[in-house]
Amino acid sequence: MILAEFDYVRPAGLDEALALLSGTRGAKALAGGQSLLPDLRSGADRAGLLVDIRRLAELRGIGRTTDGTRLRIGALTTLAELATDPLVLAEAPELAAAARANGDPQVRNLGTIGGNLLAAGRATDLPVAALAADAVAELAGPDGRSTVPAEELAAGPAPAGSVLTALLVPAAGPAAAFEKTADRATRYPVCATAVRITPGGPRIAVTGATSRALRLRGVEDRLRGGPYGTDAVLAAFRAEPRELFVPGRGTSAEYLGHLVGVLTARALHRAEQALAR
Repeated sequence: MILAEFDYVRPAGLDEALALLSGTRGAKALAGGQSLLPDLRSGADRAGLLVDIRRLAELRGIGRTTDGTRLRIGALTTLAELATDPLVLAEAPELAAAARANGDPQVRNLGTIGGNLLAAGRATDLPVAALAADAVAELAGPDGRSTVPAEELAAGPAPAGSVLTALLVPAAGPAAAFEKTADRATRYPVCATAVRITPGGPRIAVTGATSRALRLRGVEDRLRGGPYGTDAVLAAFRAEPRELFVPGRGTSAEYLGHLVGVLTARALHRAEQALAR
């Protein structure tokens, strides 16, 4: 289909972008455009105004927060940059692995972490890694700055007129991993899992096999204190209600429940190995 008509503006700063997004009916932010433009072309979405935020320097960059306990990853950081950044590889390896698993090189060079986290209706890879990392989204909107847990962001859309400015990720070192089985045609996950091993026990999140990215606290509780062997992990997943796993694309809930258990056991094993080095 041909794109419907819309207006376009490139604001000089974030405040101007926020004013346009909150004050213009049908305004949408344009960053990587990997989800928005195909949806506009297909008619799945509409926009009266595209606010191009791609050149806003304040939304770029990867570093540490002032207290040094978290990484601050700008929302316009591309998936390719996230996948190869030395600080992310050392302190949040599940995010780097999720970025590497996303699409192909063209997608990773254009797609941004903000767009990936906010891709409503799509089982993208970064939200599950953000949940396992216990990350926090930093938002700017007409009422000022705020933070929202990544888990809350995964449950619903960001507030209207707001812009995701950064992802704040607790530094974990190597004790984290990501695993995925991808749909061959779309590269979206049939099932993906991300884990972090913390002093309080594992954090485990899944997507693709479920209706949205979810922390599996029941599985976490059953595995608290270990062991993280395959048999123990599969038993923990078998105790989850089957209706948690959403069948589709030729898969059954039973198959998905087993697959996510296998991937989680593999991810936990890799995280343990990295921790032991």
